[in-house]
Amino acid sequence: MAAIYSLFIINKSGGLIYYKDYGSAGRMDTNDSLRLASLWHSMHAISQQLSPVSGCTGIDLLNADTFDLHCFQSLTGTKFFVICEPGAPYMELLLKMIYELYTDYVLKNPFYEMEMPIRCELFDLNLSLAVQKDRTALLGR
Repeated sequence: MAAIYSLFIINKSGGLIYYKDYGSAGRMDTNDSLRLASLWHSMHAISQQLSPVSGCTGIDLLNADTFDLHCFQSLTGTKFFVICEPGAPYMELLLKMIYELYTDYVLKNPFYEMEMPIRCELFDLNLSLAVQKDRTALLGR
């Protein structure tokens, strides 16, 4: 079983712009992935406002019995989150690597329109390589 179940990228408005499933047991259909992205965006925003700590940027990690959800928010408000096995190491580093791939292959693509779904072959290819590298090198799988 893969350490990473799925990857989501959400724009600053809460819209799902990228979803990739990495072999989770219960694959979500399109509506479920849209709902989950919207729900996470809302929970992230509410947690920023309700936090007793000043300068809180929202939820970075959600631990559950059967999965962990790691989140990285860029300065522009784009959120990257990974659903993975509980206790999977180095997910923060992987999310930052995914963000670098996003900036290199999506934002620098002259045909990409901001806030729209990501359709970029180079991003997909390099993302697959990064996730595979993470599985083999960092997790020993």
